[in-house]
Amino acid sequence: MTVSDALAGSEPVLLRYRDLPAAGWTRHALERAAARGEYERVAPGAFLRTAGADDTTAAWMAIATRRPEATLCLLSAAALHDLSDEMPRSSDIAVPRGTHPVKVVHAPIAWHRFNPATFNLGRERRDLGHGIAIGLYSPERTVIDLFAMRHETGADLAIEALKRWLRGRGHSPARLLEAAKPFPKARPAILSALEVLL
Repeated sequence: MTVSDALAGSEPVLLRYRDLPAAGWTRHALERAAARGEYERVAPGAFLRTAGADDTTAAWMAIATRRPEATLCLLSAAALHDLSDEMPRSSDIAVPRGTHPVKVVHAPIAWHRFNPATFNLGRERRDLGHGIAIGLYSPERTVIDLFAMRHETGADLAIEALKRWLRGRGHSPARLLEAAKPFPKARPAILSALEVLL
């Protein structure tokens, strides 16, 4: 079977060097396929089948395979949760403080280092297809983070996200304030905003 035949079958969309033995490939065969344009390198040691995903998703796949703890946050999470109409120019991705980011190609990434003690609070998973998922902060955590980092991301974005979150079914200020307890930089600002909005 040629590489082209394999591509038409059930071969993974994303391959890493360490995946090759299980997929029945050699490193040399993958590099030949990349040289022919059948796969493209999206991160060191990670190759995506050509046209297997858009540039942003390809970057997220590469990051998720190299840094399973990586999590979409801030404006990227707000856009995915429909908490903002603003489209991010780059993907906002958080890693625990002390973790090194991953170099990717094709899509701009804004790396953020979050406190390891609260990193997993409100962390969910977003399926990217092909058995790959990346972390995604919940709508509540996204609002909290936007308030915590409002001096960087803008207070208007935080207020807009809060307003939209409040319109969601079953969303209550008490629930948000409870979730914000471990975030002392955000909770007082959220409380002040709620007093104005309600």
